[in-house]
Amino acid sequence: MGTLPQLAIVKGQQTVKALIPALLHRTFEANVDKFCGNDTALIFDDDDRGQIKTNYNVLNSTANRLARAAIDEIAGKSEPNGDGDYIIAVCMQPSDRLVTTLLAIWKAGAAYLPLDPTFPANRIEHILKESRPVLVIHEDYENLAVFGETPAVAYADLRQKASPLSNANLLPEQMLGAGDNALALVLYTSGSTGVPKGVRLNHETILNRLQWQWNRFPYSETEKVGVFKTALTFVDSVTEIWGPLLNGMSIVVVPKKITNNPERLVELLEEYKIERLVLVPTLLRSLLLYLPLQKKKLLYNLRIWVCSGEPLQISLAKEFFDYFLEGVHQLCNFYGSTEVMGDVTYFVCESKKQLSNFDKVPIGYPLDNTVIYILTPDLQPVKPGEIGELFVSGLNLAQGYVNGRDPERFIDNPLAVDLIYSRMYRTGDFASVTKGCVYYEGRTDSQIKIRGHRVDLSEVEKNLLSMAGVDKGIVLCYHAGELDQALLAFITVEKGSAYQNGLQIEGALESKLAYYMIPQVILLDSIPLLVNGKIDRQSLLKMYENTNNNDDSNIEIEYDYAGVPEHKMDMAQALFTTVGQVIGRSTRTKISLQSNFYELGGNSLNSVITVTQLCQKGHAISITSFIGADNLAEILDKMYANQKHIAEHEQLNGGASKDHEFEFEYTMNLTAQPLANEHKEDAINILTYSFYEKADLERWIKPLIKEQDYRDILEDIWDVLIEKQLSFVIKDRSGKSVGVSLNFDAYDEPEPELTNNLVIIFEFLEYVEKPIREEKLPQGINQILHSFMMGTCADLSAQENIEAMHFMESEVLKIATRRDFTGILTTNTSPLTQQLGSNVYKYETMLDYQINQWEYSDGSRPFGKAPEDQRVIVHWKDIRKQH
Repeated sequence: MGTLPQLAIVKGQQTVKALIPALLHRTFEANVDKFCGNDTALIFDDDDRGQIKTNYNVLNSTANRLARAAIDEIAGKSEPNGDGDYIIAVCMQPSDRLVTTLLAIWKAGAAYLPLDPTFPANRIEHILKESRPVLVIHEDYENLAVFGETPAVAYADLRQKASPLSNANLLPEQMLGAGDNALALVLYTSGSTGVPKGVRLNHETILNRLQWQWNRFPYSETEKVGVFKTALTFVDSVTEIWGPLLNGMSIVVVPKKITNNPERLVELLEEYKIERLVLVPTLLRSLLLYLPLQKKKLLYNLRIWVCSGEPLQISLAKEFFDYFLEGVHQLCNFYGSTEVMGDVTYFVCESKKQLSNFDKVPIGYPLDNTVIYILTPDLQPVKPGEIGELFVSGLNLAQGYVNGRDPERFIDNPLAVDLIYSRMYRTGDFASVTKGCVYYEGRTDSQIKIRGHRVDLSEVEKNLLSMAGVDKGIVLCYHAGELDQALLAFITVEKGSAYQNGLQIEGALESKLAYYMIPQVILLDSIPLLVNGKIDRQSLLKMYENTNNNDDSNIEIEYDYAGVPEHKMDMAQALFTTVGQVIGRSTRTKISLQSNFYELGGNSLNSVITVTQLCQKGHAISITSFIGADNLAEILDKMYANQKHIAEHEQLNGGASKDHEFEFEYTMNLTAQPLANEHKEDAINILTYSFYEKADLERWIKPLIKEQDYRDILEDIWDVLIEKQLSFVIKDRSGKSVGVSLNFDAYDEPEPELTNNLVIIFEFLEYVEKPIREEKLPQGINQILHSFMMGTCADLSAQENIEAMHFMESEVLKIATRRDFTGILTTNTSPLTQQLGSNVYKYETMLDYQINQWEYSDGSRPFGKAPEDQRVIVHWKDIRKQH
């Protein structure tokens, strides 16, 4: 009898019976009566009032009075909104008064809706218009007109009206909706389109999240004070406030001026001996930069660090344990969103040794009463290890969005067998599951199309942030899918970084990413943040729009010929217009003699195309000369000098012209060495990087293939490579290996035993090459030199990369000639090598094939998602014609 197939479904512990079927403020009231009435609940340092300490009895009594006053303000004037909810909006800065007001709103039978006083007016207007709260409680908010028709009252006025009222806990019949309102709060998220939408979270949902926290990360005997520092508009504030207050602890309320100052924040955390902190990785990085510079060890008491809101990089997690002690301090990676009460999975980082087992920090394991599903588009579970979309089911789910917006995000669960899992939330994130542990794999909506190619923004961002000297950054797409679409990277660099402008970084990225994935890099002094510490994406995109005026779809390229001598004018016009046509709308300024090709928006591939087109127009320039030129004036001078040289050559040779177009100018002092065992580590690293990270075929079948797959196959054929003496490495003047070329006799190739999914790649290559090899080329041993794999070092610049490839091509030609081969066969899958092969090295195109048409032996189409313009070209060079 066979075993049941494993599926990517992970279930947290089911503890539904342990839930207290009570509203949160009722739990608070019971605790006050039982054990904590005289204990300090709130601590707040006010510039005007000094340090304020409020005990539980005072907090409870004041909240009761405020609740009655709020009900009086509302009575007979307002009805619940279209969802049947009573909502009271709160527009106040962090203080003891804010927390008291939140408790009062619950006691009144309503849900609270935070409005940050720094919100722009149009955002507040949108939120109020859609959510229709029955009241706004504000604190000295000047622009009252922004509240529109919503009744509003200042906290000071409400407090004055509340003074004579009863301080007793309210009975259900005294509350709005007779105390039946299960909704606890409404939080407005930015939304992927920038239009805010409100998430409705009820008391039971918050309680499920809190009870899991109390059980999994219990407060220690010495933990007396919690910290409320997160903006109220973000979901992490809920656990910061109510986690401690429902356990009889104190919370210190942190004003924004301290939250935004790492030095003062550390002082406060140290003063109150805070033992746990929730923060985004961006803030963690700032603290880890600050702490080692101090004279004494700080924050030793802070033993539980919770990162959430953004992916936690493994390098940052390891850096945490450079400062904090393993076994004493824990770094937790929480995953979730407002729609699932902040967190639904967690992973605890305990040591560097533990982290060394992971390529990235997992998002971990589900919380109690939560199920994580990794599903296909038709809602079927994928297998463990496969990537699918992450869905969440269980008690952490919100009730939905205000006004029932986006119903496709909260759907019926077709896989449910228990009532509490009957609904599920579509997160919009990709994930995978291995051995019950969940891994974040990027956003489903982070994929865009550029020139027919699919590009994952998270992949571009990962490569950008891995570069030495780059500090922080984010990759965004401006107007995705529209004519003025632009791939943008906004970054800051570390002090002393070698990068002085974005163009240098773009050049370095060419060794990491396909040409169409290179973003326009914009250097900033600092990255704008939202009030919760997350990057303000909308602000960055607006800044780009205002700077570049991309709203005008009729922008024409401007050519400035000032300074061009009359005798060079025709050549300058050919150069400028060719550059403009090749770069197109990504041209960032007018084209003139002072223009730098890369500052205009060029890249490695564009340079090859531009040189090719110039040569076809009769203007000779080498690739190295073109790439190495500081500006178009220098290129023009070299083109003019080449023209004179060719004319003189033709005059001396009776009109016979040599092919001068691609005479290459070497600057790196490269040498070639036959492949030997001493090169093994360098060669395998270079080729693995080149093909796993950058190859155009392999990306369509990730994650079916792994980096180790390349290492395994190269290990398998290594001895044969050395034995045949057709392969080589190239080194620069310092002796560093910067390139590798693997070559075989096409009829004497090794046949490695393929036990991994690289068999798909090899079957495809055999499919396109075999008919050419057997039907159109010379047969037998020592006829066809197969240029099998060619890769370059990751840290070469764009110019160095092409120079290394050109040098290796010349070396392959020397080997083929020296060993008396008839010609060279190679298959190119990248646009860059295809351009070089066809236009620079003058290979003959034997086959030009659309890769998404290929069917694997099992009937599937592994590259089926590739755009129609992605091709593979089988090239052949008959070297007999050159002799």
